[in-house]
Amino acid sequence: MNVNEQYLVDVIGFNAVERSMLASIFALGARRDPGFLQYDPAATVSGSADIYLVDAENPEALNEFKMLSRRANLPAVLIGAAADSLGFPMLPRPLQWARLLQALEETVMASGTSAAGHKRDDEDGTLPLGHTFSASSAGRTGAPHSGGFEGAAAQKRAAGDTVLVVDDNASVRMFMKAKLAPFQFEVDFAETGEEAVGLTGQREYACVFLDVVLPGIDGYHVCKAIKANKHAIKKTAVVMLTSRSSPFDKLRGSLAGCDEYLTKPLDEDRLLEVIAKFLPSSRKRERSGATKK
Repeated sequence: MNVNEQYLVDVIGFNAVERSMLASIFALGARRDPGFLQYDPAATVSGSADIYLVDAENPEALNEFKMLSRRANLPAVLIGAAADSLGFPMLPRPLQWARLLQALEETVMASGTSAAGHKRDDEDGTLPLGHTFSASSAGRTGAPHSGGFEGAAAQKRAAGDTVLVVDDNASVRMFMKAKLAPFQFEVDFAETGEEAVGLTGQREYACVFLDVVLPGIDGYHVCKAIKANKHAIKKTAVVMLTSRSSPFDKLRGSLAGCDEYLTKPLDEDRLLEVIAKFLPSSRKRERSGATKK
């Protein structure tokens, strides 16, 4: 099982809503090859970020980055519009996960920066494989790190996070398979309500994406069956994924116990935001926050 190389992204500026979205993007981005993880100075013994993400429309954020870039040649991606791009790639608002991760990847590859902040010595421009770096890597020396920080991709993969897609439409199943594939989830599929109930009784899922209209029992009854399992209530999120968008249908989904109700055609950014929200690590943080309150 391969592990991906982690790049730490220092986020400068942005409002609370965008920072929340960025947290979701990086929760999933850490699972990709290469992975991108938000830099947390409090969790880092020493060293700095590998790449910077800067709010170009925030004068204070832009000035802060200008000061940093005067001391070193820092790879960065700027978001928004600015009179001077400083020679860095710029992305327009609103933030879009796929475009952002692609820009970050292209920037670190163009800069020749490894995840340890060192120059790559490979000649073909490919990223080095076989090491996992995380925000808790002592000293940022580039030594492989196998434990500690919860966001490390190796740990998430070892955990075998699995999702279940329940839909009798082959096109929807293939769409979900394609969207989940880059993030290293194991994906099971079911075409009927009965099959879904059987699978959830045999295996633990981080998330179940559930159509409402199914052969046999419908999605509402499947959701109730999953939530009737006391263990699944804490471990498994149920996301209704359906073309039924009336307030009454959404109310039925809520009464059945679903955690989110998404309607087709899917907004891809919203889909990935929901996936990130129900990663096991995210659910642990939510429960921890609720306990503290």
